[in-house]
Amino acid sequence: MRRLLLALLPAVLLATILVGPALAVSDPAEMLKNPRQEARAEAIGSQLRCLVCQNESIEDSGADLARDLRHVVRVHVAAGDSNRQIMDWMVVRYGDFIRLRPRLTWVTLLLWASAPLALVAGLVAAWLGMRRRALPPAPLEAAERIRIAELLR
Repeated sequence: MRRLLLALLPAVLLATILVGPALAVSDPAEMLKNPRQEARAEAIGSQLRCLVCQNESIEDSGADLARDLRHVVRVHVAAGDSNRQIMDWMVVRYGDFIRLRPRLTWVTLLLWASAPLALVAGLVAAWLGMRRRALPPAPLEAAERIRIAELLR
């Protein structure tokens, strides 16, 4: 048992080192002095995608660009901008991709509906294919039956 634990120790240390950047915490120097404004900035930052990491919010990312974006959010919050104004500012500069939760538009609705629509289309195509195979062959005409009877003699 002790050998197993010693063998796993390097893997645990490596995993700890690799996970470390994912637990990036804001530098206290970055934080706003007003706790309410800081909480608001963190809430806004948690809705913005890190453009480097792409699946993390700028609040969770340790990338330099995320740190810069956190600073921009805090500048806007300190200036008194509303949450919507800050989100709109970010979307204008970086596009809808900056949002971790995209707005519901026709494009996003089509994207969400595409998987069920593809499933329904596949089921309809499979049903039509099975239905076509299930049709019995057409009965022979009288001339065909006579010809077969002649061939079988």
